[in-house]
Amino acid sequence: MIIARRIIADIDQQGLGPGDHLPSEKVMLEQYQVGRGTLRESLRFLELSGAISLKPGPGGGPIVEKPEASHLMNSLGLLLQFEGARFATIVEARVGLEPVMARLAAERITDELRGRLAAAVATMREHTADLSVFLEANREFHNTIAWASGNPLFGFLIDAMDGVFAASSLGVDYPVQQRIMVLEADQAIFDAVMAGDPAEAEAAMRMHVSDWTRYLHAKFPAALAKPITWDGMQ
Repeated sequence: MIIARRIIADIDQQGLGPGDHLPSEKVMLEQYQVGRGTLRESLRFLELSGAISLKPGPGGGPIVEKPEASHLMNSLGLLLQFEGARFATIVEARVGLEPVMARLAAERITDELRGRLAAAVATMREHTADLSVFLEANREFHNTIAWASGNPLFGFLIDAMDGVFAASSLGVDYPVQQRIMVLEADQAIFDAVMAGDPAEAEAAMRMHVSDWTRYLHAKFPAALAKPITWDGMQ
């Protein structure tokens, strides 16, 4: 862990980014004054953490990567399993967090994220009859709101929580009429964010996630009561 942290510190100090190569094993052994086994364990840990990739062959070696939310999702899934948490835990957390994100998004959203948000709403509107496309666009909508908050912790948290929920086979269904209601709610949030109205964005998101929670508790109580398990995350 000490060597892994030193490697990350050197990556930061040298201004390296995704795609940049780290020194060869020979150079790193001399630089960090450790044995080959210790260095390889350190690099393997960083690879599992998503900070680097290890490419074999000529031109390979350790390459800097950008960790993704999937790494947090896996850790979160493990932590929640060992706490005996149910899927209702994730729903409850989103009810508390997402209204704040929507408020901040109305204040801080960038032009790039405005475009992504508009595209997500348009996709939902065009594909209400296609459940998989609709749900993916809805997921993109909520993830974009989280990142538009300007707080990367919110972005990673929503990505990870949504991943834990979506990756499990819970049997939750959304009939067409329910999808239309979700679209109308997302449209209200979108309008408030685009208008730069923080209070309205927060209120619209609070209503949306509250309605979503009531729907799940009414229609799929068994799914919410199901314990989160790491092996259940597909």
